[in-house]
Amino acid sequence: MSANPDLQNMSGYLDPVSEAPDHEFQGAGETASVKPIPRITVHGFCVSEETMRIAEVAMEDRRMAKAHLKLDLGGIPAAIEAFAQAPTPNLIILEADEPRDTLLASLDRLAEYCDAGTKVIVIGNVNDVTLYRELIARGVSEYLIAPVNVFQLIGAIGELYADPESEPLGRTIAFCGVKGGCGSSTIAHNGAWALARSLQAEVVVADLDLPFGTAGLDYNQDPLQGVYEAVSSPERLDETYLDRILSKCNEHLSLLAAPATLERTYDQGEKAYEQLLETMRSSIPHIVLDIPHSWNGWVRNTLLNADEIVLVAEPDLANLRNAKNMIDLLKQIRPNDRPPHLIMNKVNVPKRPEIKPEEFAKALGLMVQASIPFEPQLFGTAANNGQMIGELDGKNAVSRMFDDLAHSVSGKIQPSTASRAGLGGLFSKFKRKAG
Repeated sequence: MSANPDLQNMSGYLDPVSEAPDHEFQGAGETASVKPIPRITVHGFCVSEETMRIAEVAMEDRRMAKAHLKLDLGGIPAAIEAFAQAPTPNLIILEADEPRDTLLASLDRLAEYCDAGTKVIVIGNVNDVTLYRELIARGVSEYLIAPVNVFQLIGAIGELYADPESEPLGRTIAFCGVKGGCGSSTIAHNGAWALARSLQAEVVVADLDLPFGTAGLDYNQDPLQGVYEAVSSPERLDETYLDRILSKCNEHLSLLAAPATLERTYDQGEKAYEQLLETMRSSIPHIVLDIPHSWNGWVRNTLLNADEIVLVAEPDLANLRNAKNMIDLLKQIRPNDRPPHLIMNKVNVPKRPEIKPEEFAKALGLMVQASIPFEPQLFGTAANNGQMIGELDGKNAVSRMFDDLAHSVSGKIQPSTASRAGLGGLFSKFKRKAG
């Protein structure tokens, strides 16, 4: 193994630590320094059975309890084949045994299918500072020298997401109806379910309609704690407390429910939800905010700071007026953000005069993301059963609309429309302090 001081200064993980029996951790000090892994999706592509075994052991470690890790053999070629047909996860781990030029060319090919924000760890057998620098310049987050042990692998992942200079893990997607009763909550809950299913990524729905929220009913959940407990005890709010009050709906979807009671009034301050959202963003990839139809300081502040906004409207004049007011305000307070997604809901109600969705959107200067037809039998049955549309009838055209909405708000590219780009433009760069 090279003792090159440049290599040792550039990365704490570039040179493997001395081997321990069965690849156990090296000692209490190193074990304590490993950061817990947030709710990320990880897909590993190994070449050797030994690396596969180490990754499987890492999967069972308590620090990886929140992460979803999938493993395959085949290295970078297998990754290219997989992501040509599917969106990329938060983190890709690649073991490579190719020569330098082949490795770099393979990574460039993989970049054609990768989403912005995807991090990459490469495990290789070449201990060379030039290769390391070329990988980092391409946007690879970390390079580990094989053979790795469990401590190195978990530690490298933890450092990526614990780095104070890195961007927050999570993205907030705010669903808001422009008029009461237009079905914004139904769209939010189905959109979140589709997002979790299609991306196989962790999604949390926060029902912010404290007195009348319906997320618990829609997901057939009856949790004892939720949003109110989180915002009422800011001194206790951290990732551990958040884990305790989340209600698990399925493998990738969790709920932070509203109390939905009138035993108290809910007079929230303008920044009531800021700490909750910051805590969630630090460990959850996708946060869906179900915002009630009201207008006050905290609603305005939440919309101002959301990463994506989905406006839901029915095709009538009152909805158009309200939508126009909201669009004008959002342009003013979010001048550098992309415009909201527009969902037209309850379209084609029998005998109701309606504004055509295209004309509605044109008046707002937007495009229609989806026009969801008025189907009371479908939506009523799903609501009464505590099911999503995709669960009740996955082949229905409405279910596919929710899938399309999920991809649109996720920020993930569609593999079929991915354009060629360099790794540096697609993989989120891991900023390092000079050694």
